[in-house]
Amino acid sequence: MRVASLNIFPVKSMAGFSPPCARVKSWGLDGDRRWMVVTQEGRFLTQRDYPGMALMAPALRGEMLRLEAEGFGAIEAVASGPQMQVQVWDDIVPAATCPPFVDEFISTLLGRACRLVFLDDTSSRRVDARWRHADETVSFADGFPVLLTSLGSLDDLNARLAAPIRINRFRGNIEIEGAAPWAEDCWTLIRIGAVVFRVAKPCARCVVTTIEQETADRPDKAEPLRTLATFRRGADGVMFGQNLVPVTEGDVAVGDRVEVLEVGASNLGSLVL
Repeated sequence: MRVASLNIFPVKSMAGFSPPCARVKSWGLDGDRRWMVVTQEGRFLTQRDYPGMALMAPALRGEMLRLEAEGFGAIEAVASGPQMQVQVWDDIVPAATCPPFVDEFISTLLGRACRLVFLDDTSSRRVDARWRHADETVSFADGFPVLLTSLGSLDDLNARLAAPIRINRFRGNIEIEGAAPWAEDCWTLIRIGAVVFRVAKPCARCVVTTIEQETADRPDKAEPLRTLATFRRGADGVMFGQNLVPVTEGDVAVGDRVEVLEVGASNLGSLVL
């Protein structure tokens, strides 16, 4: 089993990029989801309500974020403003703000008043207490530092779909190849390259998986969730991928070997069909 691709998403719910290697910090891949779009009141916004965010292409230049959208040009942003309280799911954390021209650009793209913020203190948000060990932290990702997805599991899913989909619908950070379908359900501790990860829980999926990431279209508003629900429904929803928490820090790269250090009972739990 090896790493097929790495993906970093600088702004939560926007497009990402695929580097040949990445640094793993305690809170996730370096540069991943440190930025987020919020309402004027600080509530997070995602593709769930604004699919067009998939077409917004961020790039990192040190402390600066470059954001480009076709037909709108590009801007460069630095989070140099005062902090504001922002909300992502049930968490409320402080984040640095950007100059007004950045917020105006984002507001034009989404067609509503909003702001772009930066998580300058990566220790301020913790992993969900239900699955947290000690003081594990996370960026603006939905709940966990790293998401692993398997091409073997995608192959099994695609064999059940009328129209196959690409792995990028699941927006994983580390995509692996060479594993048997759904083998990852039984992993509890793995090593990728030089980094050890705890496998925290399977990832419950939402309507973002119905969005083509290249076009922001939804060719079938029910798939792949409808099919996943027939054989991958757990108590918390339909599952694809595994949420990881780094136990150590270090570098991972495309081609790195994936080693299973510990296994246990399936973490999918009892199927609800």
